[in-house]
Amino acid sequence: MRLLTQLSVAVRRWRQPLSLGERGERAAEQYLKRLRYKIVARGARQGRGELDLVAVDGRTIVFVEVKTRQSDQAGTPAEAVDLAKQEKLTRLALAYLKRHDLLEYSSRFDVVAVTWPEDTKHPTIEHIKNAFEATGRGQMFS
Repeated sequence: MRLLTQLSVAVRRWRQPLSLGERGERAAEQYLKRLRYKIVARGARQGRGELDLVAVDGRTIVFVEVKTRQSDQAGTPAEAVDLAKQEKLTRLALAYLKRHDLLEYSSRFDVVAVTWPEDTKHPTIEHIKNAFEATGRGQMFS
């Protein structure tokens, strides 16, 4: 009986349309793969937060924050990565590097801003490489 319940839940999830954020993250991932980034983690949970994508570009570990919006009416997606978000991402990235014993590698923060209007099939993607420096307490120096 438990197996049937698990299967029915899985089928319902499979049939549910992806949220705008999920579609944006998938589009960002495909975009980065075309640029030859190697995606090593998706939705990496670290304490009280999540890293959208962790990738490798050459010998650099890249922490990618993906922001998806339907329009720029309330500001661009990239503008949502404010100082508070940057500080949180810095803490999460440092925890990730420590957890995986990667502190000796260089790293950076990229932002992928996805604008996906409701009536379009494909989004507009803006990739901001090295979007910000590590900020706040527990900064990383690389």
